[in-house]
Amino acid sequence: MIRPEAAQTLRRWSEPLIGAGVALLGVYWGFFTGGGLLHYIGYAVLLLGAVMVYSGVQRARFAQGGGGPGLVQIVEGRVSYFGPETGGVVDLSDLRSLTLNSGKQRWELRQEGHMPLYIPLKAEGAEALFDAYATLPGIRIEHMLAQLEAGGDHSIVIWQAGPTTPKARRLH
Repeated sequence: MIRPEAAQTLRRWSEPLIGAGVALLGVYWGFFTGGGLLHYIGYAVLLLGAVMVYSGVQRARFAQGGGGPGLVQIVEGRVSYFGPETGGVVDLSDLRSLTLNSGKQRWELRQEGHMPLYIPLKAEGAEALFDAYATLPGIRIEHMLAQLEAGGDHSIVIWQAGPTTPKARRLH
């Protein structure tokens, strides 16, 4: 009954829409009930809904659709890409740089001593990369989203690891 494009758009924006519904419930409880405990719970629910809308909009901006070549999986800090021609695994703790190549429509994940891992923006499961990238220390999420939306035909480093310090030696 619903066109596939409309269903895909609704799925992409479902988290901010649910957050807006939660926020509306919070507004109702916070401002249109007679006061008391429900009044204060409404403020908390409103705040929760606002956070859901904000994070949902960021995720929706990151998602590029699907149907691209390959499959992305993220398990315990390890990004795996299984493609028709290439593939590989990168531990986020070993990641040295994250580059967006707009011209080739792919992410480039580099780690020391290994070949870069190239992940197409539209690979199945690539939307899960948002949460993985958000854990990188010092990453600027808004900068990453702006570069994704800008498009173009260039490569830009989104994140780069700081200088590493040698781990302290321990006797045990």
